[in-house]
Amino acid sequence: MSDNLEIARQWFAKAMNDLLNADNNLRSETVPYDTVCYHCQQAAEKLLKAFLVGNGKEYPFSHDLLLILEKIIPLRAETESLRDSLSILMPYAVEIRYPDDWYMPSADDAEEAREAINKVLAWLENAMPGLFEDTHSI
Repeated sequence: MSDNLEIARQWFAKAMNDLLNADNNLRSETVPYDTVCYHCQQAAEKLLKAFLVGNGKEYPFSHDLLLILEKIIPLRAETESLRDSLSILMPYAVEIRYPDDWYMPSADDAEEAREAINKVLAWLENAMPGLFEDTHSI
């Protein structure tokens, strides 16, 4: 296995942990919707970076999903279709974590964020299926 693919799989594993956190919280009696949305954003960021790393490309040191998207579009133009989903997740990178402009997302916001990350996952599985093979050994 190439070093790039191994590192991409590590990014993928971290993203899956973020999704596990989101899903575990969604199943709890009291749901911290801000945490769910945050982990969905983090999963998207890590999945996009996994794609770049797996393709031997550098990624921006940024939480800006649209900036990361711009690095991917030249490699796979159809990734443009993720723009709306990534835009939904963008506010949950930093703004949601701090009390200065704080608001609590709703259950609907959390559901929308989870649906958005599902679209990113589906895209990545199509764009880089090797990333999904033998992931139990990560």
